[in-house]
Amino acid sequence: MGNNSKKLESENMRMNFSKGWGIIIYCAAMFFFLIGFSIDGLNIIAPAFAEKTGIDYSLVLSMSTVAGLIGIVAYIIISRLIIKVGARLISGICLIGSGLSYIGLGNAESLGAYAVFLTLVTCFINGAAYIAGGALVAQWFPKKKGLANGFTTMGHNSGSAFYVPLISFLLAAMGMAKGMTITAIAGIILGIIGLIFIRNTPQECNMYPDNVSKEVYEREYFTGNTDDTTGGWSVGKLLKTKELWLCALVVGINQLVTTGVMSQLVVRNTQIGFTQASAVALMTVAALIGLVGSYIFGALDQKLGVKKAILIFLVWYAIALAANCTNTTAGVYVSVFMIGIAVGAAANFIVSLPASVFGRHGFNMVNSVFFPLMEIVLMMNYLVNAAALKMTGSLRGAYMVYIGLLVVNMILIGLVNPRKFNKDYQQEEKIDS
Repeated sequence: MGNNSKKLESENMRMNFSKGWGIIIYCAAMFFFLIGFSIDGLNIIAPAFAEKTGIDYSLVLSMSTVAGLIGIVAYIIISRLIIKVGARLISGICLIGSGLSYIGLGNAESLGAYAVFLTLVTCFINGAAYIAGGALVAQWFPKKKGLANGFTTMGHNSGSAFYVPLISFLLAAMGMAKGMTITAIAGIILGIIGLIFIRNTPQECNMYPDNVSKEVYEREYFTGNTDDTTGGWSVGKLLKTKELWLCALVVGINQLVTTGVMSQLVVRNTQIGFTQASAVALMTVAALIGLVGSYIFGALDQKLGVKKAILIFLVWYAIALAANCTNTTAGVYVSVFMIGIAVGAAANFIVSLPASVFGRHGFNMVNSVFFPLMEIVLMMNYLVNAAALKMTGSLRGAYMVYIGLLVVNMILIGLVNPRKFNKDYQQEEKIDS
């Protein structure tokens, strides 16, 4: 920011979010249930369902791909609804819907029922956490989204570290149906809390974005016409905009690599020679380390800007995977620490990059196009894993492909103008001129 940083009260590292902490905690809790309901928790739920019904485990696993593909369409619908009625209402409804669907999943007795309820869970919880949650962060923390995301995405890592042992205990103690109902009710309660207490914008709580004063807001933020919820964007216009595609590719590749790495981390480390128990323990350690990574890269985002933060992240991640590819015990230990930091940071950029490029004005419209495109790129991790395994015969080959993708991302992020359409940042430039 150069000399501009000396003039701006809105650009700082202070975390005086006031009522905004409620938004941060709410979004972090949604991420916890996202990981538990539709990602890491399936490591327990899928085999338990296969054992209960006698259905082939590979068939049960394949339903996650079906749910993910259907979800792409659902996310478009959910995003459009947020434009119409706001993120608060949709986040609450989606949380309640995910909880009810999770109860249905726990009671499923056929593969068809399992597929239907898993799809509903996936669509609802992603709609709540990523789409509605992203909209809330963009509106409440337009210039401090890096710091805010550093805390919200701790919910990701908390889910990875704690939900799996929790649901394992509940299923062992109460059975699949009752055990899953317990956590489902917790998700429903969170949805009700959201409907009662959450607000779409800080102005609804008599505050200003980033908890700045009225004077700072009027001087350093865009205060022109904000009635147009689309920000002047349409789907067609966004699809013709280079920055939208770059954001979707950069974040999508980040998430593709992260999903591919974490979904196979236990298997990969057992291939190297670790026991199953040790490999699971290493994954838990990585998840806990990720809590630190979320904050570190959130702070880097705030301090250096999202573009530099992503570039540092990509270099760090590539070194982490290279360490794992040494096939040595020391290399694995180093990689677990570094992968943990990277995984904790990865989710930060899902909101931070498009929010930085496009700003809070019309963010919901931008997200309605960005998120489905990003999700399509993410879903390619299954194909990358399969192709790498076929060509190389081991997950080490897949990791080497991931390193190549991270290098490609270093080039792509270099093409991004991280403030191109952001009206709040354009106001800063007027102050500096």
